[in-house]
Amino acid sequence: MPELPEVEIVKQSLAKKIQQKKIKKVIIKNRNLRFRIPLKFEKLLQKKIIKKVTRFSKYLILNFSEGSFCLIHLGMSGTIYLIKKNNLNEVTNTSFYNSPNLPKKHNHVEIQFQDLKVIYNDPRRFGFFKFIYNKQELMNKFSHLGPEPFFENFNLKYLLKYFFNKKKNIKNFLIDQKFVSGIGNIYASEILFLSKIKPTRQAMKLSKEDCKKIIFFSRSVLNKAIQKGGSSIRDFKNVSGKSGNFQKEFKVYQRENLNCLGNECAGKVKKISISNRSTFFCNICQK
Repeated sequence: MPELPEVEIVKQSLAKKIQQKKIKKVIIKNRNLRFRIPLKFEKLLQKKIIKKVTRFSKYLILNFSEGSFCLIHLGMSGTIYLIKKNNLNEVTNTSFYNSPNLPKKHNHVEIQFQDLKVIYNDPRRFGFFKFIYNKQELMNKFSHLGPEPFFENFNLKYLLKYFFNKKKNIKNFLIDQKFVSGIGNIYASEILFLSKIKPTRQAMKLSKEDCKKIIFFSRSVLNKAIQKGGSSIRDFKNVSGKSGNFQKEFKVYQRENLNCLGNECAGKVKKISISNRSTFFCNICQK
């Protein structure tokens, strides 16, 4: 599932190509995504000018010039392709997931501009599109979500207050979008390894120093992931469509039974299941 860094990379790709452009036409080939796309959706987007493309957590946001928005969530398997007019053979994927070229099936939404079109592909159909009429409605949509790790209010005071008397383990907190927005399963394991915190530790038992490490490494890991994935889209024409480079940086994720990469640590990476999610950690240096 795309996490914050992957969605940020898609956002950067779209921003380079569709900002300040007017939508000519919208074609819906399959309305049955996670939420059914309403019949009026095409008309609501037609002739809208995209002022800018932004992101919150794992959501893409098309900001229209007159003050409305289009919210896009990629779900489990959604990808966005940019197709230049009359050119279907070049690399088109805006992220490093799946094929670099437009697949033949599961192309559900097409947004057309003068010189290019955006195509949303989603085999599992867990993603969605939603038209948002104004800023207040957008804020209400995100009101149940916690801050991103990059936000100033994701700080020591926030963590200590949130964790007070909480028996839930820290791994489940990191992937709980009500606590912090944008961290998913992969990055939670990496953050906890670098913080030297065992994923099964109860949040209430974390010290101030533990919390400081979680804040620091949440920002560090996500920033590095963005940089590693973003390096392939510095010039969108050169997108390779291959896997992002950050997976070469994994310290524990998918490294079950391999040696710990910590300094002078003789531990092994172990895999357990927490809330039906694969979780990786070192059996010695994470306590």
